[in-house]
Amino acid sequence: MSNKHIKQKLIDEIIAYLHTELLLAMEAANNAHSAAVDDQSVAETQYDTLAIEASYLAEGQSKRVLEYQQALNAYQVLALPTLNQNSVITLGTLIQLAKDSACQHWFFIGPYAGGFRSTITNQQITVITPQSPMAKALLGKQQGDDIEIILGDEKLTDEIVLVQ
Repeated sequence: MSNKHIKQKLIDEIIAYLHTELLLAMEAANNAHSAAVDDQSVAETQYDTLAIEASYLAEGQSKRVLEYQQALNAYQVLALPTLNQNSVITLGTLIQLAKDSACQHWFFIGPYAGGFRSTITNQQITVITPQSPMAKALLGKQQGDDIEIILGDEKLTDEIVLVQ
């Protein structure tokens, strides 16, 4: 399977995952909205905050729905870059680090869904977003470059061995 097909399969899996999460978030938002306007939620005393709490929950769930919709839209229009050995790492790039080559682990820089994992043709792929420390260390680098990441008190160094 070519690298372009691997990336497209990964994106298809991410879109399916985001679609499922969107449906769950929509159901949760509808349930929270129903609870907020339910007759049972009407305050009986000044200390009864059930309706207020339910409305805050409904608002939060509605924000989740919007976030999933934005994520779905971003993946549906994501243009996969055509790369060679001299290309710089951008959104839509698959990257393998030296320490991960033996176990066939890759990173994919995507606009959303950081932490999503998939295995495609024996390659383990973890999605990272541009806001993550790992992606910040990788963006703009090239195959053969060294990266340095500081996570808490630890400093991790590695080499970029493949960019696709």
